[in-house]
Amino acid sequence: MSRILIIDDDEFISNLLEESLTNHGYFVSKAFSGTEALLVLEKNQPDLILMDLMLPGLCGEELLPKINTIPVIVISAKTDVTNKVNLLLGGAVDYLTKPFDMNELLARINVQLRKRNLLSTVFSYQDITLYADKLTVMLNNTEIRLTRTECAILKLLMQNPDMPIGKTTILDYISHDTPDCTERSLKQHISNIRRKLQAVNGNDYIEAVYGIGFKMKS
Repeated sequence: MSRILIIDDDEFISNLLEESLTNHGYFVSKAFSGTEALLVLEKNQPDLILMDLMLPGLCGEELLPKINTIPVIVISAKTDVTNKVNLLLGGAVDYLTKPFDMNELLARINVQLRKRNLLSTVFSYQDITLYADKLTVMLNNTEIRLTRTECAILKLLMQNPDMPIGKTTILDYISHDTPDCTERSLKQHISNIRRKLQAVNGNDYIEAVYGIGFKMKS
């Protein structure tokens, strides 16, 4: 499930977006000011950001340069063409004018997430950085080698750190890397990942959620 951060001080619009995105299978978090958004981004990295421009604390134009590697779709009542061009040149991947059609927004979100999934090979959570193309993790300046299956499992968990992932979902996801992986061997793969990470600094980064599956520890 992709994670989307909504940055908008209009509670009505924010709630409307949250409801629609949640109904379409996205995990949603919200910030109501530019300053709050920076605090949210320090803890968790979403896959995409929907951002208004007229924000308290830190406006959208000031916030955009501080956001790195995360696609930002600007949703604003500002219609000035020069402003749109400057924002697109300044790092935004798309610009939608309020009022907007929800189906159009969903289509634009889908396009950007599809691009991101095709290009992304580096994933971060807390102090873990996963380099999926190299099958390695960097943790406390220590390189950890993973098997292809371990890498696929950790990538899925890191992409969805705030929600437990079911065992069946994990098995479906890693089927390309390990077609013969079973529920029993899945537990062993996750145990191996936990052991490798824990060996570096003693921290356990993955937890079992009874009756569901596994998730990253928050």
